[in-house]
Amino acid sequence: MVSSTAEPRGVHARDEMSAAPAETAPLSDELLAMDVADTIRRRPELADAREQLDALYRQAGLALTERAVAEGRAAATAPYTYEPPTGWIALAARLHMARSRWLPSAYAIALMLVIFLGGYFLAWRPFHASQLQQAEIELTQTLPASMDSLYETIHEETKVQQAENDALAIRERGKTAATAGDRAGALQAVDDLTVIRDTLRAEYQLKIVDQPNAKWGFWTFPPNNSEATNYYLVVQAIDADGKALTLPIRNEDTGKTDRVAVWAERVPEDVYRAVEADKQDDGIIEHGLIAVKEFGFLEAGFLVETLGGEVTRW
Repeated sequence: MVSSTAEPRGVHARDEMSAAPAETAPLSDELLAMDVADTIRRRPELADAREQLDALYRQAGLALTERAVAEGRAAATAPYTYEPPTGWIALAARLHMARSRWLPSAYAIALMLVIFLGGYFLAWRPFHASQLQQAEIELTQTLPASMDSLYETIHEETKVQQAENDALAIRERGKTAATAGDRAGALQAVDDLTVIRDTLRAEYQLKIVDQPNAKWGFWTFPPNNSEATNYYLVVQAIDADGKALTLPIRNEDTGKTDRVAVWAERVPEDVYRAVEADKQDDGIIEHGLIAVKEFGFLEAGFLVETLGGEVTRW
């Protein structure tokens, strides 16, 4: 390169190496361009003074080419021009430099994603598939088998044709629901068949409630006819162990069926008056048994006349 005294590097090389040959080895255009750029940076006035530049280099035994001068001038006038890189490589570099800011969050997100996907594929999907399989088995095998079993039990234990007819209709309805995928309908059929079976098996005596401070009967006006009077006897179903049973009773006032341990049977006025007289005689109802429910029957056999109506609230 040209020194501060404007002497090219070739001059220094010749002075310092006196034993070197008289002729200096030619330099490549690339090296000359670099030296020209350095010289012009030190002496900017030489950028447009081609003759002075040639003379300076001839003193050092060097011949400048057009290419070396052009490239040297270009490098000297714009030596530090920087164009930032673009594209995905530059983006990757910027992300790498800023990794201390985003890498912890990325690890946390990746961990949550792994946990979510692991839970979905390893836990929820197998569980869901198992639930679907169980539901299918229940509808195609378990519930129909339960209906068949209950129907066979009813068929063998009933002593009245009505129970078997009702059970057959319920079983067919339940199997139709199961085939259609209606689980609620199939379960309802199983419940209805279970009620018939349990009703057939029930054994109890229907007795008038005769306890201190307890109502044994009452009368009231029907909701739709204030000129008539309904008479009721309050009863309980007592099993062989003396325990009061809870039974499904349809309330004639509301039309709903309630499971109760105490309810009232509607009877004619003369039956009600007979019980009333029995109670007033000595404070005890001596003829409190009004019906007997035997195994295999749907309903109790009444020993007194009733009018077929029942209420669960009064």
